[in-house]
Amino acid sequence: MSSTEQARWFVLGGDHLVLLDTQGQIPQGSRECLPPPLQEAPFERFDDWDGEPCYLLDLGEDADTQAMAGLRQLMVAGDEEGFRLAGRAWQLATFRRSHRFCGECGAPMSPKAEEWALGCQRGHLVYPRISPCIIVAVRKGPAVLLAAHRRHYQAEDPMYTVLAGFVEAGENLEQCVAREVFEESGIRVDNIRYVASQPWPFPHSLMMGFTADYLSGEIKVQDEELVAADFFEANALPRLPPQGTIARRLIALCLGDGV
Repeated sequence: MSSTEQARWFVLGGDHLVLLDTQGQIPQGSRECLPPPLQEAPFERFDDWDGEPCYLLDLGEDADTQAMAGLRQLMVAGDEEGFRLAGRAWQLATFRRSHRFCGECGAPMSPKAEEWALGCQRGHLVYPRISPCIIVAVRKGPAVLLAAHRRHYQAEDPMYTVLAGFVEAGENLEQCVAREVFEESGIRVDNIRYVASQPWPFPHSLMMGFTADYLSGEIKVQDEELVAADFFEANALPRLPPQGTIARRLIALCLGDGV
């Protein structure tokens, strides 16, 4: 890597924080676009963006992150490719942070040169963790089921979104959709249909999006997960997830592109 090579520079630190330039974007250019302390740092190449290499540097959990911003800022700003690649970089960094020692023998793990993996001296290999997760918009006539989740709840301006949950061992995606909707809302669904997927680096999920139709039941929220839930029509919506999220895409699919 030469000092004049044109590249995108992904500098991570703390918890889901990334270094952005003065325009709120991933730094682009030669190493000189970075703060001086980082210009000689040991970056690793992990991807490409519009023909330019992408380099990753994780400063660690205890780094000075005053000049950094949350990954979500890229998403809110509509920088879909920046958010996708920053999310990939974060998941790779999280993998390195959380697998410093072998889960079988306890020995230190070392990066493999030929692939993004870690291995111990006895040959045990591990790869970045990906957690499959469903996310589903449930339709009932002209309305969609939305819920305020306890972990992100703000009483003064709650955000409502569609239901989601992790796939359990031994179930397929459609079974997971039906189970999660019933557990969280008391609603039974049918006509489950796959729509699209989105990597979600909080911390290492792959969100697989579905729509489903209301079948039966009355809303009864799972108190551990939700604060409230209801069916909303397009002319009376609460605050929604930002554009660029698969949640917003599913809501728009059910209620119309103007959402």
